[in-house]
Amino acid sequence: MAGLFSKQAAVYAAARPVYPKDLFTKLAALTAHHRLAWDVGTGSGQAAISLAEHYDSVVATDVSEEQLLHATIHSKVRYLHTPDAMPGEDLVAMLGGEGSVDLITVAEAAHWFDLPAFYDIARRVLRKPGGVIAIWGYNYRVSPVEDMMTRFFNTTLPYRDPRTWLCMNGYKDLPFPFDDIGLGREGEPASLDIDHEMSFEGLIGMLRSVAAVTTAKQQGVDLLGEREVKELEEEWGGASLVRKVTFKAFLLVGTPRAED
Repeated sequence: MAGLFSKQAAVYAAARPVYPKDLFTKLAALTAHHRLAWDVGTGSGQAAISLAEHYDSVVATDVSEEQLLHATIHSKVRYLHTPDAMPGEDLVAMLGGEGSVDLITVAEAAHWFDLPAFYDIARRVLRKPGGVIAIWGYNYRVSPVEDMMTRFFNTTLPYRDPRTWLCMNGYKDLPFPFDDIGLGREGEPASLDIDHEMSFEGLIGMLRSVAAVTTAKQQGVDLLGEREVKELEEEWGGASLVRKVTFKAFLLVGTPRAED
């Protein structure tokens, strides 16, 4: 996974939409304390920076060192590289020990995780009671250009990692073994609209940051060659057009079960 995103880290950091501030306000209102948040798979730190407005400190981790090099610096955010082979005990200690985390967030990354291992650590480090875990993502459902996005994503099918189908299906099949607190539950994610002003250049940048596009490129296939970009430009309405779009995202929020 780390290799897929290392090759396009700068593009990823510049192209992805900004998560709504009221999402973080809602999540912060759910936690009993506001001492520590953990943003997992932080990438360029977009969610971590927003969490810093609500928590005393934020630990933001990622398996990709290259992604972290492009993360936004903030005095309350501590970025840490967590290799795939890092022992769970070390990670728990790095986060401050069991019961030390008020909120865990995972933005557009959970489908890449070893979920049983991650959830085991999440249950250990979340404060009990009062700790909250929130996972969200988005896919090709972008209004009002969903048809165009669907046609493009269909070209990526031969190069998709099987894990990305969890995201393509809106996390409806993503395991989420936590108690429901009213913002999406296992099998029934809540809807989350992410409004974004996007240029055509931004659209192409976002598409270039898709893992399947990188995989195709490694296999000698350019899914965003000159002809493909020209077709997208025509559908978009011109290279100079900036459009207001809405990513139709999906959200799961829960708290550790009493028996955990």
